[in-house]
Amino acid sequence: MKKDSLNFVERVKAPTPKWFKTIRNVGITLTAVGGAILASPVALPATIVTVAGYVLLGGTVATAIAQTAMSSEDKDKESPE
Repeated sequence: MKKDSLNFVERVKAPTPKWFKTIRNVGITLTAVGGAILASPVALPATIVTVAGYVLLGGTVATAIAQTAMSSEDKDKESPE
């Protein structure tokens, strides 16, 4: 299948390179930490809540971008894993 003809769902389901899997996992962790801080029932200083919001946003963006990265077909054919 040609890369140019992939729709969004097919692209997300395509194999992800190792480096982007690591980025995706870090992004998921950042998203979880930011969400946990924002959802905490304890009153936190405004600075911590603001930073947690940015961490949540950054983790979400990193995860989304890393998930849509895909291996090139030529490289997959050359190096068996």
